Amino acid sequence: MLTDVTSYRIEIKGPFDEADLNAMSPLRMTVMRSALESTLVTACTDQAGVLGLLRYLNGRGITFFSVQRQSTS
Repeated sequence: MLTDVTSYRIEIKGPFDEADLNAMSPLRMTVMRSALESTLVTACTDQAGVLGLLRYLNGRGITFFSVQRQSTS
C-alpha cells in the first residue's frame, strides 16, 4: 500500500556524509556505504515520503544510480 512504511535503499553519485545529507532533509537518512564513486543510503518511510526525499535530493543536484524498496518479508 502507498501508506505502508518500509525501508528504501538509494544509491547516489559521489561521496557524501550523513550529516551533510540530513542537514535540511525532510527525512532522516542513514549512510550504509560512502565511496568516491557513490554513496548508499537507507530511509524508512512510506511512498509519499520517499518521493519527497527524492525531490529534495534532486533539488540539491544529486544524481541517482538506483532506488530500491526493500522487501518486507
